[in-house]
Amino acid sequence: MPFIGRDWRSPGEEWVKTDKGWEKKKLLEKLARKRFGVLVDNFNAGDGHLSDNRGDDISDTNDNYADAFESLKDDPLANECFQPYCPITLKCTREIAGFNGLGEAFKRLDFPNAVRDVRRFNYICKLLHLIITQNLTTLSGCAQKVLFAMLEEVASQVSTNKTNIHILQRLLNDLQKTLFTYCCWGRPLGSTVLWQKHRRTISRINSIASCIEIKKPDDHSYPKLQNLPEECIREILLRLTDHKDLQSSGQAYGVMQHLLGEQRIWRELCKFHFSREQLQHVKESMRDEFKGRPIDWQQVFHKLRRSYGLKEDYAEILQLCRHCRCLFWKSFGHPCISQESEREDEIDKSTLYVPIPPQAFLKFFSL
Repeated sequence: MPFIGRDWRSPGEEWVKTDKGWEKKKLLEKLARKRFGVLVDNFNAGDGHLSDNRGDDISDTNDNYADAFESLKDDPLANECFQPYCPITLKCTREIAGFNGLGEAFKRLDFPNAVRDVRRFNYICKLLHLIITQNLTTLSGCAQKVLFAMLEEVASQVSTNKTNIHILQRLLNDLQKTLFTYCCWGRPLGSTVLWQKHRRTISRINSIASCIEIKKPDDHSYPKLQNLPEECIREILLRLTDHKDLQSSGQAYGVMQHLLGEQRIWRELCKFHFSREQLQHVKESMRDEFKGRPIDWQQVFHKLRRSYGLKEDYAEILQLCRHCRCLFWKSFGHPCISQESEREDEIDKSTLYVPIPPQAFLKFFSL
């Protein structure tokens, strides 16, 4: 039976030249609908000025914004709920010569704006860390531009919120090491003009990082950490999933250091990161060490950490739909074709949607 579909004689994609390079027209239209959907909401809720999700007034930056706004204001597509998703080709067939572009996936999944979402921030930073340390030199020019734009957005977000400064510093240190390692004749391989832009972007990021200053809270502010009862501080420690954060909190406050001596905190940390079988195996192997005395759960945790590694925990993670082979954010969902043919309550989402950690995400692309 012949395959009916678009073949090599099709006209292909339509491309548009922008300030940031050549982009696919249909991708720009999707991002424009999302941007003007935000403008419509801000216009209706505000004082009649066009402003984006950062609160910046853009009416004077481009004279065409007002005309475009009026033309899209009554467009139902402009006000629809924006669902970032990206179709993925899992394997090539005789009919489909699949290729997944990392730069296009970044834009379709709304990665630059996802940095400003506290739920997706850690996932994006972990992905940036993997790309910088393992795949930076194999990225295309478009993917490199999106990568450095995301890194600059991370720096701006950290500077605004005064949180996760250690993550930004680690990304910058990894970037410096990678650029120094893969330099050829004094500069990285690739377009000279493009890397000059990257150097200017890195300079801006370093200037943002150097200006970050955490101010001490006002003496009259209330309540402070010292004013909280011991039970509240214990609950705070029980909700930390990183042992480094526990050690740092103990160095910062004496009450926390005292509470870290309780076995319950380290026992709950072990149960969070490791399975029951892993716990049982390590406890059996350390039976001789604890013979005649209670189990030291802090020692058990470090033994488990060295043996199995820590579980990665993200508030928001990408998922892969097995039915339509789309990557999407869990909280946003995606327009799945299964919803058109079947009732939503009959779909087993536990087996249909597969969580995709950052390491697995990069395997979809030829890097």
